[in-house]
Amino acid sequence: MAIKTPQKTGWRENYFLKAFLLGLGLSFVIFLPFIIVDGGRFLFYGDFNVQQVPFYRLCHDAIRSGNWGWNSRTDLGANFIGSYSFYLLGSPFFWLTIPFPSEWVQFLMGPLLVLKFACATFTGYVYIHRYTKSKDSALLGAVLYAFSGFSIYNIFFNHFHEAIIFFPLLLAALDEYMYKRRRGVFALAVFGCCLVNYYFFVGMVTFTLIYFFLRLIAGSWRIGLRDFLLLALEAVLGVALSGVLLLPSVLAVLQNNRVSNPVNGWNGVLYNRNQRYMHIIECFFFPPDLPARPNFTPDSESKWSSLGAWLPLFGMTGVIGWLQLRRKHWLKKMLWVLFTMALVPFLNAAFQLMNSAYYARWFYMLTLMMALSTVLALENDRVDWRRAITWNFVIVIAIAGVIGFMPAKETVDGVESWDVGLMDYPTRFWSYVAISLVCLGLVVFLFLFCRSRKAFKRGAFGCLSVVTVLYSIFFISLGKTQSDYTWDHLIPYELNGGVNVSITDLQSCRSDFYESMDNAAMFWQIPSIQAFHSIVPGSVMEFYDSIGVQRDVGSRPKVSHYAIRGLLSVRWLFDDESDTEYFAGSEMDNTAMPGWAYYGNANGYDIWENEFYVPMGFTYKYYLPRSEYEELTKGSDTSVGQRELSMLRALIVEDEDVPKVEGLLELLPEDMRHFSERNYMDDCLERAAEACKSFGYNNSGFSAEIDTGGDQLVFFSVPYEPGWSAQVNGQKAEILRVNVGFMAVAAPGGESVHIDFTYSTPGLTAGILMSLAALAGLIAYLAVMKRMPEPEGPKYPKLMRVGNVAAWAKKNSPQSRRPVRLRRRPVRRAALPRVAPAPPRAPAQPEPPGKQEKKEQAPKRFQPRPWPQLEEPEGAAGEEKRPEDTPKTERKEDV
Repeated sequence: MAIKTPQKTGWRENYFLKAFLLGLGLSFVIFLPFIIVDGGRFLFYGDFNVQQVPFYRLCHDAIRSGNWGWNSRTDLGANFIGSYSFYLLGSPFFWLTIPFPSEWVQFLMGPLLVLKFACATFTGYVYIHRYTKSKDSALLGAVLYAFSGFSIYNIFFNHFHEAIIFFPLLLAALDEYMYKRRRGVFALAVFGCCLVNYYFFVGMVTFTLIYFFLRLIAGSWRIGLRDFLLLALEAVLGVALSGVLLLPSVLAVLQNNRVSNPVNGWNGVLYNRNQRYMHIIECFFFPPDLPARPNFTPDSESKWSSLGAWLPLFGMTGVIGWLQLRRKHWLKKMLWVLFTMALVPFLNAAFQLMNSAYYARWFYMLTLMMALSTVLALENDRVDWRRAITWNFVIVIAIAGVIGFMPAKETVDGVESWDVGLMDYPTRFWSYVAISLVCLGLVVFLFLFCRSRKAFKRGAFGCLSVVTVLYSIFFISLGKTQSDYTWDHLIPYELNGGVNVSITDLQSCRSDFYESMDNAAMFWQIPSIQAFHSIVPGSVMEFYDSIGVQRDVGSRPKVSHYAIRGLLSVRWLFDDESDTEYFAGSEMDNTAMPGWAYYGNANGYDIWENEFYVPMGFTYKYYLPRSEYEELTKGSDTSVGQRELSMLRALIVEDEDVPKVEGLLELLPEDMRHFSERNYMDDCLERAAEACKSFGYNNSGFSAEIDTGGDQLVFFSVPYEPGWSAQVNGQKAEILRVNVGFMAVAAPGGESVHIDFTYSTPGLTAGILMSLAALAGLIAYLAVMKRMPEPEGPKYPKLMRVGNVAAWAKKNSPQSRRPVRLRRRPVRRAALPRVAPAPPRAPAQPEPPGKQEKKEQAPKRFQPRPWPQLEEPEGAAGEEKRPEDTPKTERKEDV
């Protein structure tokens, strides 16, 4: 009988901790140089700088101040929970910033990213370790997943990493239920995934359904009706638990016109851009392109689509090797299904509620399957690695050859010229190609020269760590070259919060930023008409659309729409002094909009004041029905429209509300329906004379005081939403939707009429009740299931060693599928043909002992080295281990 060696259980053998620390160490090395360069901050370019950084500070300050309802500093005003639950409010990493002062938030961005990569490595290991024979191979797969091309690409979109972290926990919880019928874990995993980001949760639901039913069909799982219904109940309870954020978010997003654009027609069958197919394929074989700077396929229209799925070091080699196995396995089927869905538009759209906009933001789920298949291929001695490496090499060379050497004809100013290569940035393109080829060379090196299991393990982890760090630093460095304004403008003038601007009324009026950085006002936390934010009230989108301003992911009205500056109470305009786009020309004598005067210079900006400023909250004498307003002309990027000019002369009233205002306002006469720039100024002066004498925002909404000569309608350019309620002098008042998306309320005549608007987030109360009810339901469910006996499994003979069958099967590689008898697999085929034996020669003279020790045996052939399947003590690598010697902790579930 063999003597069993006791299993080490100390913290040094805790691979969950190892996974976290390995991810922490790699990400620390990656981000540290950039944090040092930026003075303790981590700054990137594009959306990261102008969205992630100001969003973190704005939400941090709003939470600490208790301003959770209406946020006046997001566009023209927005539902705080509905607008920021997609970005931050469900993220546990954001809540880690709350104890720190506001000034520290910009310095926490880097450490939080380091922590996110560490957590992704940990959760990747949680899922993968169930299917591997060795803990080390699971750790390798976790690093492949956490530092894949998708993860590195989406440093640009900081909030995407929460989905990368939580998704493996969802699959691990489902596995735990299916293998061990552990109750409640799946409900908690669903709750976590839905809470952190509802958009990504939609894709997770699609993937999980495919994963579940495919494994049932493949025979990997079995489940009865009772357990299936209980699993569905846990899913429902998990979604309901997240109701506190989910319900308000859904009600806010339904107002967004971007959600009502379903995939249809031929665009659902074939992508309308043929380059997109190449972009999808190459993202598996090369490191990711920069967001907004696609290089392999410049015209694929997928600049922000998160197309990245490259696995560092191995690329597609392990995946190809796994797919080429002649073996029925659920993971092989899963990969083929996912690759097919990536190439078919309507199947790809299934991960985002069938929306026609192209995104590949579900590829983190695909990379998890790719990482799993790679490490399983390393553990399988039947994988033909030579063939897999050859296929990967051929595809890389083919893509590089076509894009790098294809001649292209260009016509510039009527002159035709020929060029070689289809890429926009040749140096960057060939750098990507070199990275992919070097990684393939390292894989070949591992198989040729790391012959022992210990050497292969160390070599694989060493090469993977070096490649991960270097390619990540290369990617981030390329991104930072796209933002040359970091130390010139962003750090000194934006991140300082505008402290050098001494204007006192910036919070009670709105400001404008001319040709400046996106969300500059959000850095200063002041109201503005310029905003780069995807989720705002539907009334804001309706208003801008009605006057001819495009509103998709941002509000950026051009100077041609000068009239809305008066309507929206814009008093100050800031013009970045460091650029070449001057608001009043280089001589400061020709303003781009009428009625503006130079005020001064501060904090890196030239400041201009609106001489025809209209304070927030003003009255009208005339009204115009919405149907007649629609007959007026829209504006454009080059000219002002009659519609926006009319709003300063008459209040635009919905047709059904006309009877409510007929006693307070007069219909605008026909002879007054002619508009001009001079009339605009007169209308502004008239509105300003009848405006509120005080106005201010508070945590519940806003309040104002006005002197009126009689019963009048007071207009506020605050977006209309169902959550608003109003009181005038303490009496409840009806809110009218006017001026295509804003609000007005009737006020009696008198001095110092007090008006209060209070905002209550729609769906928040119902969401809280839903979450509490789901929590009670989950507790009751667990209590009932604890008392209810589980159905007994199949009875085995007492003499059968049930625990050792799985370990014996793993070691001896039989195909174990009940009720077929166990049978050994055939001996694997060699990677290269055996060399013919040499003819017999005369026996050589024995060499002295000293020479024999120095002589090294060279590798005979390119032979795949399978990953170590079981932990073995030193010196026992060639010793066969019997099934009963296998530690219980090494047993894995049947895959």
